[in-house]
Amino acid sequence: MSLVIAAIGAKALYLLYAWLASAIISSYLSERKGYGEKPGLGTGLLLSVVGVLIWLVWPARADSRWKLQGAFGRGGSGKTVAEARAERSAGGDGS
Repeated sequence: MSLVIAAIGAKALYLLYAWLASAIISSYLSERKGYGEKPGLGTGLLLSVVGVLIWLVWPARADSRWKLQGAFGRGGSGKTVAEARAERSAGGDGS
């Protein structure tokens, strides 16, 4: 009887790729939604694919890139986050 160690190798490699991809995607989503990369990285590493689903339904902050530019890039109003924050603080002082 021989011990076959390589039989689990391909499955383990695919699971490792899925785990790392979910950490990358969760980190990207949390950063776009205005919470920084670390919370997304933590949820992606600890919860794997569930972490991605959590960040997809998590609400974005008001002046985040997700709200201003869309999910992937330059959409919406075309303003940067710094411009939106400056506009909001100037409007808040005048009111």
